[in-house]
Amino acid sequence: MKRYQCDTCDYIYDPAEGDPDSGIAPGTTFESLPDGWVCPVCGAAKDEFFPLD
Repeated sequence: MKRYQCDTCDYIYDPAEGDPDSGIAPGTTFESLPDGWVCPVCGAAKDEFFPLD
């Protein structure tokens, strides 16, 4: 599964970890994140992320 990095603050969304603080379970791909999901560090929208792997 691809990891994605925030272009604003460099936070890395790792699908293996998910985003438990936002209710996103481990194993959730970036593409499957809800449209309203934002970076948990800086609040950037999904379109501010780019693929790493």
